[in-house]
Amino acid sequence: MSAVLRYTVGRILVFAASLGVLYLIGFRRWALVLVAIVVSMPLAYVLLRRQRASFAVGLERVLSRRRAEKARLQAALESDDDEFSTADKVR
Repeated sequence: MSAVLRYTVGRILVFAASLGVLYLIGFRRWALVLVAIVVSMPLAYVLLRRQRASFAVGLERVLSRRRAEKARLQAALESDDDEFSTADKVR
């Protein structure tokens, strides 16, 4: 399972657990959802530390590959530009 999916499922489970506990305490209607959102945010921050770190590492890996590919493409474009400018000077 990918890190993104694990983190997302974890966030949903933390929210659902918060929702359930608050419902048992006596919260109802819109207050139930709003308080569950507010409560689940810091809980998920603490409880899903490893999943979030794994997600961040995976994201950094993807961004690093994209940066390398962008640099490679820019270098290829610059070398093509040099070839064309040299050909123009010869004419």
